[in-house]
Amino acid sequence: MTKEDCEQLRREIKLVADKVLATRDLRDAATPGEAIANVTLAYRHLEDAGMRLGKAIQAIDGGVSVYDRTQVAGA
Repeated sequence: MTKEDCEQLRREIKLVADKVLATRDLRDAATPGEAIANVTLAYRHLEDAGMRLGKAIQAIDGGVSVYDRTQVAGA
């Protein structure tokens, strides 16, 4: 696994996370609360996955922080 592999995965996760977040805006009065809660949870898991890949990049770089807002969900 390379730094570039992790960065690509983070970009892909961000795209999916942004789409998941957008689905919350599609809710209406008929949308069960449990559905909204699960969409929110899915988004949070994607955020976490992106962060974990950032930690993998950090380890590959010898511990240097690589926080990049352009690859983080919701940013």
